[in-house]
This record gives sequence, C-alpha cells and structure tokens, in this order.
Amino acid sequence: MSALTLVEPMPGLAPWTAYTLDAVTGAPGLFSLRPAAETDLRLYLLDASVYVPGYAPDLTDAAEGLGLAAGESVRVLVVATPGEDATTVNLLAPVIVNERTGTGAQVILSDQDYPLRAPLAR
Repeated sequence: MSALTLVEPMPGLAPWTAYTLDAVTGAPGLFSLRPAAETDLRLYLLDASVYVPGYAPDLTDAAEGLGLAAGESVRVLVVATPGEDATTVNLLAPVIVNERTGTGAQVILSDQDYPLRAPLAR
C-alpha cells in the first residue's frame, strides 16, 4: 500500500486529497484508489503505458506542479469504469503521479482530442 496525496481534490470527490493507491495482485498495471478517510469509495486506475500504450497527452504544464526534478517523468494512470458490455477508460482526465514524492493530480486536458469514455481494448 502506498500513500498518494493529490494537490487538489478530484472533480466530484471534494474534500478528499489523501488516498491509498494499491497494486491489484495478479493484474500488472491495475491499481485500486481509495480515500484515506473512512468510506466505501474505490476507483480503479490503469497504468496507461500498459493498457493504452499509444496514449501520449501533453502533460507539461500539469507535471510542473508536482515538484518533478529535471528529466523526471510521471506515471500516467487512467480511471477505468467497468460496464456490463465493456470497460471504458477516461482519457480526457488522467491521474498523474510523481512516484518519488507520492503527490499526484487529476488533469483535465483542454485542447486535446481524447474521449471521456474510450473502450478498453481486450
């Protein structure tokens, strides 16, 4: 289990900024995100490099607010929504994480053509 502190609450999840981000055993690149506060809320996040390898949004401005050292990169995660017929991922608002500091942010991409609900390829 690792702590993740968001620089501001995710849209619709205020006031929470403190979370635990746990890898799901047996599923490389799949994570469970839960607020540190007592709640039943849980989101599933996927490592974009594993599940959406062609995904390459411009995160330059957002990454600067996470205290990255020169040349350091962020882990890009996307929120997954399981459905009856398929699972979709939100490519319009990735969660970026500075793994060195344990800080992150959900970034709403503007002027970039990514869908809110992209079908996850099998």
